[in-house]
Amino acid sequence: MTVKKGFLTTVAQKCNTLIKLKQLHAHILRCRYNDAPFSLAPLLSAAATSNDASFFSYARSIFRHLTHRNTFMHNTMIRGYLQARLPILAVSCYLSMLQNGVAVNNYTFPPLIKACIALLPSSNVVGRLVHGHVVVFGFRDDPYVVSAFIEFYSVSREVEHARVLFDKTTKKDVVLGTAMVDGYGKMGNVEKAREVFEQMPDRNAVSWSAMIAAYSRVSDFKEVLALFAEMQKEGTKPNESVLVSVLTACAHLGAFAQGLWVHSYAKRFQLDSNPILATALVDMYSKCGCVESALSVFQGIADKDAGAWNAMICGVALNGDAEKSLELFYQMAASGTKPNETTFVAVLTACTHAKMVQQGLWLFEEMSSSYGVAPKMEHCACVVDLLSRAGMVEEAEKFIEENMGGLAASDANVWGALLNACRIHKNIHVGNRVWKKLLDMGISDCGSHVLTYNIYREAGWEADAKQVRNRIEEIGMRKKPGCSIIEVDNEVEEFLAGDHSHPQAQEMCRLLDSILKMGISEHF
Repeated sequence: MTVKKGFLTTVAQKCNTLIKLKQLHAHILRCRYNDAPFSLAPLLSAAATSNDASFFSYARSIFRHLTHRNTFMHNTMIRGYLQARLPILAVSCYLSMLQNGVAVNNYTFPPLIKACIALLPSSNVVGRLVHGHVVVFGFRDDPYVVSAFIEFYSVSREVEHARVLFDKTTKKDVVLGTAMVDGYGKMGNVEKAREVFEQMPDRNAVSWSAMIAAYSRVSDFKEVLALFAEMQKEGTKPNESVLVSVLTACAHLGAFAQGLWVHSYAKRFQLDSNPILATALVDMYSKCGCVESALSVFQGIADKDAGAWNAMICGVALNGDAEKSLELFYQMAASGTKPNETTFVAVLTACTHAKMVQQGLWLFEEMSSSYGVAPKMEHCACVVDLLSRAGMVEEAEKFIEENMGGLAASDANVWGALLNACRIHKNIHVGNRVWKKLLDMGISDCGSHVLTYNIYREAGWEADAKQVRNRIEEIGMRKKPGCSIIEVDNEVEEFLAGDHSHPQAQEMCRLLDSILKMGISEHF
C-alpha cells in the first residue's frame, strides 16, 4: 500500500496529544506501507521537533527501534536533540550517521553547528572538527552552513575567523550578511557591524534587528532610535525583536512618546501577546513613571515567566512602592514561578529605598534557605546599601568583612555606598578606616576619592582633606559629568554638564538666564 508523504506529514503535525501520535504510529505499522520504515519519517519529524518533552521521548524510542534509518531521519534527530538542549547527543547522532555509512547533506550541518555552539565555551574542538568535515563533504559554500560557522566563531570570540569565511564566500546574500553583523554585534564591535550592514545589497527585518541589537548591547540607545527611524523610512516592517530593542532604548532614555507608539503598533499587528515584547513594555512604562500602564500590560500576560515578574517587581520598586514590590514577590512565589537572582536584587533594592531593614535582611537570609538562590556580589552590595542608608554604618562594615571577604573582594559600588553613608551620618571614624584600607589597596576610583574628601572637609579634618585633594590632582582624576535627557517631538536630546557643543547651546543658555532673572524679580 502506498500513501503520499505529504498526507502523513499533515496528519502527524495535527497530532496534539501523545495518544493521537501513538495511534498514527500504530496505523502506519498496521497498514504495512510499501516504503516502510521510511513512511515513519513524517511522524518522527513531528514528534522530535515539537518542543514537547513527551513527544521527543517517543521520537527517541521510534528512532532507537528502527532498523533502517535514512539521512532525513538522522537530520531530524539532530534538530530534536538541539531543541531539547542535548548538544552532546546531537553530535553523537551525527557520528552514528558516519559510522553507519548514511550520507550527509546540507541540512545536516546547520543544526549540528548550533549544537557545537551550545558546547561553548567548554570546548571548541568539536566545532573545528565539524568544520573540517564540511570542507571534505563539499558544503563549504552553502550560505546556511557558512552563516552557522560565522556564529560559531563569533561566539567563541574568534570573529577574525568568521570574517575570513565571510570574505571568502562569493555569494554574500542577506543570510550571510546578517550573520556577520550579528557576530560583530555580539563582540561589541558596532563599527565593524555597521560597516558590513551598510555594504549589504539587501536587508530584511532580521538584518535590521541584528544591527539595532548591536547598538543596544553597547547601550548606545540614541543610535537604536535613530536606526529604527531609518528602518521605517526604508519601509521595512519591524519584527518583535526590533520592537523589544526599541522599547529597551525608550526605557533607558525616558522616550515615552516613542514607547507609546511601539505599543500602539504592537497592538495593531497583534504582537503584544508576545511575552518578551510584553515584558519590554512593562519595563518601558515603569521606567517612564507610568506604573498603572505597566501593571495593565503585566496583568494581560497570560503565561508570566520570571522575566515578566522581575520587570514588574523592579518597576514598582523603582517608583517607590516597596510594599507593592514585596506583594508581587510573594504572588510570584505563590504562582509557582521560582524567584531568581534578578528578583532578589529588585526586592532588596525596594527594601533599601523604603528603609525596611529587617525585611531586607530576612529576605537575604531566605534567598538560599527557602528559594535555593545563592547570594552573589550584587545581593551583598544591596545589603550594604540597605544598612548604610539606614545609618547602620558599623553593621555595614561588619557585613562586608564577614560576608564579602572584606573591601578588597568588593567593588566601587560597595565602597561608595559605605563612604556615602559615612558622609551623610557623619561617621568620620568608619569613613577614615575605610579610606585607609582603600589606600592600601591602591584604588584609583574617582568617586571614592571625592566622597572621602567631603567626609574629611565636613568633619573639619582639613589636613586629611587636602591630602586627598592633592592625590586627585596628581592622578589627574576627572569626575564623570552629570547628564540630562529630554524628549521633544519624538527626538531625544542629551545634555552633559559643562558641555556647550549643542548647536543651540547659546540660545538655550540665554533662555535659562532670562527665566532665572524672571524668577529673581518675582521673588523681590
